[in-house]
Amino acid sequence: MNDSIALAVIGGSGLYELNGLENTRSIDVDTPYGRTSAPILIGDLDGRVIAFLARHGVGHRLMPTEVPYRANIFALKSLGVERIVSVSACGSLREELVPGHIVVPDQLFDYTKDRIRTFFGDGIVTHISTPQPFCPELSSQLTEAARAAGGTAHQGGTFITIEGPRFSTKAESHVFRSWGMSLIGMTTAPEAFLAREAEICYAVMAHVTDYDVWHESAAPVTVEAVVRTLAKNTTLAQQAIRQLLQTLLPERKCNCPNALSGAIITRPETIARETLLKLGPLVSKYIAV
Repeated sequence: MNDSIALAVIGGSGLYELNGLENTRSIDVDTPYGRTSAPILIGDLDGRVIAFLARHGVGHRLMPTEVPYRANIFALKSLGVERIVSVSACGSLREELVPGHIVVPDQLFDYTKDRIRTFFGDGIVTHISTPQPFCPELSSQLTEAARAAGGTAHQGGTFITIEGPRFSTKAESHVFRSWGMSLIGMTTAPEAFLAREAEICYAVMAHVTDYDVWHESAAPVTVEAVVRTLAKNTTLAQQAIRQLLQTLLPERKCNCPNALSGAIITRPETIARETLLKLGPLVSKYIAV
């Protein structure tokens, strides 16, 4: 376990590495939920230890539904990670959220269909509380860091996660707008909910790449358009992470470190030992393993 990791970054489409990392080492982590998307890269950035994980694997080979979300979050938890910044490409469902802008959302709507959303089951039941699915403290610091890096950053907004891998139809896009959604993407759920179960602070640096397909005067979203915008924003994303590292304090003052407190409803004496051993990094604080 490496308790000195100040921050983990999960890079999405367009962000497959972090420039400036020194003294790097690559770690392959095998978890009860399989292997991670890619080896976890750990190194020094401006004097602080950081972990980086490419969500879609080396060469972007995993579809959103295929990402091993549980393995990724469990591995980072096992390494002692307490804070995660997700860097994600997204479509805008609001006129004022312009391609090239950064949004740090405060709400999440899970519209996926085919994903496992929890570490638990197999004889242990939890009901995690998620009125604020993203860490308010980390989100606020991330917004300020993005602005300090020179980006146009908005704090707040509702991020809807769809299954993918296709983009929306116009009908779907207009419905999502009518529901009050601000952004649309394919990977934030269940990643955010798993981070909450793991008691890890989690925030999203969402890079707006397009107007989805609802905007009458803008071209419909394409992979080419997404990659083009992300290429321009890669330097900004990396600089924002450097800015964030300068402001992070060792002690967390949010409620994320105690998210499982009161959430485990199963009587401890009825839980199989092998289940407790498997979930040790998550539950050992509350149930003797």
